[in-house]
Amino acid sequence: MIRMPSPIGIYAILDTGTLPLASLPAAAAALAAGGIRMFQVRAKEVPGGEMARLVREIRAALPDDAVLLVNDRADVARVTDADGVHVGDQDILVSDARMVLATERSGPRLVGLSTHSPEEAGRAGLSAPDYIGVGPIFSSRTKSTGRPELGLAGLRRAVEATSLPVVAIGGIGLADVAAVRQTGASGIAMIAELLVAGEFEARARMAVDSFARCRREPDGGAIG
Repeated sequence: MIRMPSPIGIYAILDTGTLPLASLPAAAAALAAGGIRMFQVRAKEVPGGEMARLVREIRAALPDDAVLLVNDRADVARVTDADGVHVGDQDILVSDARMVLATERSGPRLVGLSTHSPEEAGRAGLSAPDYIGVGPIFSSRTKSTGRPELGLAGLRRAVEATSLPVVAIGGIGLADVAAVRQTGASGIAMIAELLVAGEFEARARMAVDSFARCRREPDGGAIG
């Protein structure tokens, strides 16, 4: 059975809009060497066949204990060695994604769901995803959402509204990791701050170390 890290920690989104497609497997390996264990492939403009090849190459580059999800494309996740899929609020339902992912040769795979407000976070449990993304926390440099920033206060309310693990996303930099973790978020998704050529491992290590220095309080909060 596939198990997410607990807490999820730093969650690297391998975005073909940020780095060239051919660079992503090596980048993933370097990020894993820096301590990251949760990854998502985001390739919005890449055809399905090419995306499947990319996911297989990234899976081969990662250690066995790393979790690899595919953004949106449950069909690509099904036919590759990906551990699951992350869907948005306008993509297929979580239940439909699980149907697509189900195969005789594999056990249950993971499904994550995007939410954009404390209210959406509170309702997300009805869909029974394995975790939820919440954002944008800050203004994103890699994706125009057209949605208002939640900020740390909004993120904290979202964390309090659900029992699901929460992954914060949107404009989060290395300097923000501790403050975001202190809201009680289980994970922090990062793109631009990690995908800097020549600095993958060093940036991953800084983010992972900053996250680890904040320990959870019994009530679900965190302290530095």
